[in-house]
Amino acid sequence: MEKTVQQGLARVSRPRLYEQLVEQLLAYIETAKLGPGDLLPAERDLAERLGVSRATLAQALVALEVLGVIDVQHGTGAVLARRPSVASVIKGLREHQSRLPDIVEARSTLEVKLASLAALRRTDQDLEAIDSALDVMAEEIGSGDRGARGDELFHQAVTTAAHSSVLAQLMAFIAEMILETRMESLGQPGRPEQSLASHRKIAEAIRKQDADAAAEAMLAHIELVSDVALLK
Repeated sequence: MEKTVQQGLARVSRPRLYEQLVEQLLAYIETAKLGPGDLLPAERDLAERLGVSRATLAQALVALEVLGVIDVQHGTGAVLARRPSVASVIKGLREHQSRLPDIVEARSTLEVKLASLAALRRTDQDLEAIDSALDVMAEEIGSGDRGARGDELFHQAVTTAAHSSVLAQLMAFIAEMILETRMESLGQPGRPEQSLASHRKIAEAIRKQDADAAAEAMLAHIELVSDVALLK
């Protein structure tokens, strides 16, 4: 009877779509001899050249932005920040993916508690800072931007309103990791508007000094914005 030897063989995995796009984008940058500060073509042109939808391309560009390869500027486009090797970028993307669950876990633990404390301890000045952050985010989104600055200001305002120095220090420690998920989440179609709406629910609960509602709203918000899986 013929035997099939399988030991030592492993299934060859197909590169994920976002990895293929990233490789093609980096190859284009190399071929076009773009350097730091140079502007990439418009998304529509890049999508046509790569044969993908603009939505798909936008997510790949966000992945590169998360890693600091490009800087996406509203009204200008994607500007090259540095020219790394393909291998280093792919490695960075995979490391980013692997730590996402830990970032979500940390946010769920810290920010839900901060929202609850903010509802109990907020001052009129704290409420003004929270409302100001909401206004900034709404203005950014209204102008076609993603609202990242307003998003950051809102979470900072809630942290301050909790009046817990140790929790604030812990939030500062993971701030850079949260920035990764913030850019990736707000880069998804419709997400900035959804995020702003959930911010308003958190703010309203804090205003009413309803600790349980604030915690519940913050948890729902984190679950929303943590849905940031890269392209499969």
